[in-house]
Amino acid sequence: MTILSQQVAGYLTCSSWIRRMFEAGAVLKQQYGEDAVCDFSLGNPDLPAPAAVEQGLRALADKAGEPFAFGYMANGGFPWARRQLAAHLSKEQAVTLNAEDVILTCGAAGGLNAFFRTVLDPGEEVLAFAPYFVEYGFYTANHGGVFRTVPSQPETFAPDPEALEAAITEKTRVLLINSPHNPTGVVYDKAQLTALVDVLERQSRRYGRPIWLAADEPYRFLAYDGVEVPSVLPLYPYSVAISSFSKNLSLPGERLGYVALSPRMEERAALMAGLTLCNRILGFVNPPVVGQYLMAAALGSQVDVGVYAARRQAMAEVLENAGYEFQKPAGAFYFFPKAPGGDDVAFVGRLQEERVLAVPGSGFGCPGYFRLAFCVGEEVIRRAEPGFRKARG
Repeated sequence: MTILSQQVAGYLTCSSWIRRMFEAGAVLKQQYGEDAVCDFSLGNPDLPAPAAVEQGLRALADKAGEPFAFGYMANGGFPWARRQLAAHLSKEQAVTLNAEDVILTCGAAGGLNAFFRTVLDPGEEVLAFAPYFVEYGFYTANHGGVFRTVPSQPETFAPDPEALEAAITEKTRVLLINSPHNPTGVVYDKAQLTALVDVLERQSRRYGRPIWLAADEPYRFLAYDGVEVPSVLPLYPYSVAISSFSKNLSLPGERLGYVALSPRMEERAALMAGLTLCNRILGFVNPPVVGQYLMAAALGSQVDVGVYAARRQAMAEVLENAGYEFQKPAGAFYFFPKAPGGDDVAFVGRLQEERVLAVPGSGFGCPGYFRLAFCVGEEVIRRAEPGFRKARG
């Protein structure tokens, strides 16, 4: 007797490679011990939250006995929290935002789902450049959409505006980008974003309705060597920035995110009304109370990015010493090297035999590569070098 929908049963059969490798790591650690396994499978921030988060939590604890301290609020979050976030994002995104231009959500994932539910009709398309974060396809399907990939530039993984132009159809509703990028660490520069905007404007005129540009930005804070992460909000009226505090404040379990709308969008009040409704009817109801207080206390703070920079350098040295081909990431905390021999699944299996855990590029729609998350201690990265050497042969 079948109790699951065909769709969900299919998802379970083709479960995420990230989750599979994480679970394999748990088995290996139980068998050989934590120190014998080098686990680069999961992008789970391991740095402590900034001191301001602890201070905010202590201040909230003093209010915990008050009536409605943890009660319902407006579906888009506390008005005071939205005002503070808007002021912060105005500086970060180089635009002027007010509280009505931002909505607080249950993580960036909740923000993406609310956005897709608001703008997609069944059968309409969401495009993303490959490789891509695998959950994007699930989020699209949640709302009857069709997820399609567009090839990036070979080797560099830069966005390809010509490929985008060729991929757009009358059903295309959203271009979803991610910069700094998971899994490649690529950062899209302003010229590249402008080229994408030119395509979207041209194709929007062709089909008589806007194609949205949604920027998923959880790694915005994490760019190296002075690389700039430009904002899409000043570039295109039908753009939204979607992000969270999971990475910059090390609060992934608190599930607080947001959607910010371009102030150039004349119809943004209608979009915000739709987002607010969908925040409720998707079952999120409202963003977490605790998360909003922590955010407000810690806006402008972030984890020590110098630690990630040191780990990035360590991983680059280990991979270079072991003879791998790779592009040093400009942002985020991932490397995406070429898989020796070309078969990424088989190669990740060889790494696993050496108790080094990685994720095949096939899990991101890009066979022939593998992803390494360097949100682990530098000593773990250094310890993995012999395993990388042996797996490569």
